[in-house]
Amino acid sequence: MTDTTALPASAPPADPATARLLAEAAERIDAPDVVLAVSRNGARTVHTGGSAEPGPVPRELLGHELGSASKPYAGLLLARLVAQGRVRYEDRAADLLAPGFPVHPAVRRITLRHLLTHTSGLPGLPADFYPQAVPRWSTDPYGGYPADRVVRAFLRARPRHRPGTRWHYSNFAVSVLGHTLAAATGTPWEVLLHQLVLAPLRLDATRVRPGPEGTEAVGHRRDGTPVPALDTGGFTAAGAVRATPLDMLTFLEAHAGGPELTDPTLAAALAEVRRPLLRRGLRHTHTHTLTWFHHPSPYGPVLFHAGATLGQQAFLGFRPETGLAVAATATRRVHRADTFVATAYDLLTETP
Repeated sequence: MTDTTALPASAPPADPATARLLAEAAERIDAPDVVLAVSRNGARTVHTGGSAEPGPVPRELLGHELGSASKPYAGLLLARLVAQGRVRYEDRAADLLAPGFPVHPAVRRITLRHLLTHTSGLPGLPADFYPQAVPRWSTDPYGGYPADRVVRAFLRARPRHRPGTRWHYSNFAVSVLGHTLAAATGTPWEVLLHQLVLAPLRLDATRVRPGPEGTEAVGHRRDGTPVPALDTGGFTAAGAVRATPLDMLTFLEAHAGGPELTDPTLAAALAEVRRPLLRRGLRHTHTHTLTWFHHPSPYGPVLFHAGATLGQQAFLGFRPETGLAVAATATRRVHRADTFVATAYDLLTETP
């Protein structure tokens, strides 16, 4: 079952060619529910489909789990706090999180920038995470590892590399960032995110906890079995954001040169997270900003981030030079032959 619509009604009419492109792309994604949404300078086209019958609430209005695609929200929050002068990128996390607590010298050197840019030297997840997670890996691996345990694991960590010397993707590090910002401001992470990112951008359908019954997309295992809503435990900042595809587009439009912002600190933060910051990989071919992967394309640079949970996938991407934004969701767990990310990436990089 599929549907293609132009949103919102007040925006310029969507290009029929874009609607056809999205319909063709959706056919390449195997999932019970698929949403592909494109904005071209504010003109939106949204295609919904999938193998399941649509429910009473349109798929583009359901909250979807973003998984690691939550990290750009964490990045924008940090950039806004810095623009407001409340923290600095060079602030040492341990000093903010537990002043005076004895930690390993390498941990003492880890800054907020290191945590966000995956250059802290921390592993992807704490070493003691796995014994409690493995028995429930396919149902609830994170829920049994709360915030205080994440903080303790950080304070007793022994980083593998000197901070700032190597890039290693780390949910652990970004989660620590969230707890550190909460400690530094005296404000819970969820409240900070709402005050400084969600409310200013009018992301009314974005949250970090499941909404009322019937308002959330249901994820599925590879065999089609439904899975419960994700509980991220103490890893909220790294993967707890849930948003409708329409709210995802609004978030991206703000990055891609959307409506002019009246708050200079928000405008400065959006500019900061778009700026290329570091390079990694063989011959330093991979470029990153504070929070986005940054690739070249025939139509200018593209910035993107993907995420996956136990039963859902999400993709966020935009081209700042052309005003194109792509948001995509699918309600089936990622697998080896999955085409979801490649399809969404192609929409971002190959669409004129």
